[in-house]
Amino acid sequence: MVPTLSIDELSVSFAHRSSTVEAVDRVSLRIAPAECVGVVGESGSGKTQLFLAVMGLAGKADVSGSIRFEGKELLGGAAAAINRVRGSKLTMIFQDPMTSLTPHLSIGTQLAEVLVCHSGRSWVEARALAGEMLERVRIPDPRRRLSQYPHELSGGMRQRVMLAMSLLCEPALVIADEPTTALDVTIQAQIIELLRAMRVEAGTALALISHDLAVVAGLADRILVMYAGRIVENAVAGELFRQPRHPYTAELLKCVPSLSGPRPPRLPTLAGQPPQPGDALQACPFAPRCPRAADRCRIERPALLGGSTSQVACHFPLA
Repeated sequence: MVPTLSIDELSVSFAHRSSTVEAVDRVSLRIAPAECVGVVGESGSGKTQLFLAVMGLAGKADVSGSIRFEGKELLGGAAAAINRVRGSKLTMIFQDPMTSLTPHLSIGTQLAEVLVCHSGRSWVEARALAGEMLERVRIPDPRRRLSQYPHELSGGMRQRVMLAMSLLCEPALVIADEPTTALDVTIQAQIIELLRAMRVEAGTALALISHDLAVVAGLADRILVMYAGRIVENAVAGELFRQPRHPYTAELLKCVPSLSGPRPPRLPTLAGQPPQPGDALQACPFAPRCPRAADRCRIERPALLGGSTSQVACHFPLA
């Protein structure tokens, strides 16, 4: 079976003063049809930059490696090639629903434009289909919402509009970047259920970028853990939560609040800070924060972590 998305040795770098910052460092991964892959890690770990490169939205960054969508290479090709799939078969729900919609265009215009551009529908037909999609994502009074502007909708509604926009052309892959950030828990639950239904009903693959391990646990089949632009662990979701193999993953899981067991005097935190732009990285960039003895670590290039089985870039076993 051809993967929906195949990334090989992908690097994304930016010029920074007199040096170069590697936002993504030789990452490889696969996402199969209808699979949900969660991508987790602290802010600045490279999660968003990785998938902006996939979407061809990395701006002035230097991008190298290979990005194949349904077997066809996207990186380095003509702009028309990615424009044919971006927004139709390959879509992204951006991180901030407050700023992702165009403020001076109505919701109906923004939704209908997707179908007019990618499916050749008339504006009348596209607007009718947009109303049906708003109803599918459970926005109340969808016909009236078509004439409203983004500032007239709540944050949860705007996020659902973004979800509706991403689904209009029945994509093969949806990239969801922090889709529940800044939403209350009730709306979060609704968004998660919509994403789950999308996979079941349409067979859509999903890349779920998040720092919320609870959200990822409820949706993902497999989880990739990123740190300093690298994938440090790649495992089946249940296995990763039961038995994390990389020390960074283990430390992240310790920071998740729990309602069971004795209440700690304070919420555990991960000591230290991630590498900053321009910092020289060690063979293992987590080494300065790692609770293990540095001389007992053995490191493997994270570019090898692209398969579907449990893999880890650090082979020193957890105590």
